[in-house]
Amino acid sequence: MKLEFLFVPTSDLKASLALYRDGLGFTESWREGDETVALALPGTDVQIMLDTHDPDAPVSPVFVIDSVDDFHVTRPETLTVVEAPAQIPGGFQATYKDPGGATIIVMDQSTDQKTP
Repeated sequence: MKLEFLFVPTSDLKASLALYRDGLGFTESWREGDETVALALPGTDVQIMLDTHDPDAPVSPVFVIDSVDDFHVTRPETLTVVEAPAQIPGGFQATYKDPGGATIIVMDQSTDQKTP
């Protein structure tokens, strides 16, 4: 399990990019259209993922794992399912709440067709 992203919902991607990229100097890593942009944080491998799909969603850590389905079946009992495993571009994702109410997201890249 690796912390890959800090998911940061936004209702204004342009304003968020102005802050994080232009104001704080984070480097744009990749984007999916005008809805999602990942930014590299200096000094770490973790990225901020700005996303406009659900601006009211909680800020959440996103962990990359080998298999979302395997994790879902063997997850600790204390994790409450918010969104069951579902396919996303390149793999699968699921969302949970921990015992304290914080949201965590797990994803895999099992269907990503990277060239060697």
